Amino acid sequence: MTEANEAEPELLELEDEGVLTLVLNRPDNLNALNTSLMRLLNDAVARAANNPGVACVILTGAGRAFCAGGDMKASKAAREQAAEKLAEDASKPSRQTSFQARAEWLRRSTEAARLLHDMAKPTIAMINGACAGAGLSLAGACDIRIAGESAMLTSVFARAGLSGDYGGSWFWTRILGTAKARELYLLCERIDARQALAAGMVSAVHDDADLAAQVMALARRFADGPRTAYGYMKRNLNAAETGTLESLLDLEATHMLLSREALSKR
Repeated sequence: MTEANEAEPELLELEDEGVLTLVLNRPDNLNALNTSLMRLLNDAVARAANNPGVACVILTGAGRAFCAGGDMKASKAAREQAAEKLAEDASKPSRQTSFQARAEWLRRSTEAARLLHDMAKPTIAMINGACAGAGLSLAGACDIRIAGESAMLTSVFARAGLSGDYGGSWFWTRILGTAKARELYLLCERIDARQALAAGMVSAVHDDADLAAQVMALARRFADGPRTAYGYMKRNLNAAETGTLESLLDLEATHMLLSREALSKR
């Protein structure tokens, strides 16, 4: 992706015949997630999930990073601002800043990860450059991850003294298995694109200059393919993560008939 103009919004939505590309657009901050970008991403992914005209979603970042995680400076500023407002208004209920309220806010703020995983259409993480913390979690939420040669993946949370969010521990346990996911989070090592490919963290690695074209070609394949079948396929795969074989066989039978009906109507 090219460097963004300062006048551009923090999230870009680029549509191309059924393919929606969501670009985290804070390149000077390595696309770190601040409060406004978290909200914009939640809203954009929710719209994409419910838009029948969108067949495939690509998530990427502007400039030289996919997403470096949460914007810790912005978080600190937000906490200081909240404290100032509370001091100005002594009548404000203390429950507004309670532990439970903050936990509920953080959970709502990370909804984009669930939607990327659950939506009934393929999602692709186009990993250009740094992919860390919440960025790694968002990449894990997508169905397919394609990396550029400059990609560098790390959980980073342990270095910041944090436990992790955006569902990363759930996604990466299922992608890598329990032992490797624990290594990823507890050791907090930096993993380059080729190491990520060998570990099964990404499906392919391309030259940085070719990355966008390669990912768009894959997205076009999904957009031009059997959209209804892809939707039911994702529902089957999601159900397989937690359901029994018997329940999945029932679900597959239903979805096979529904996808056949959709074919007959084309």
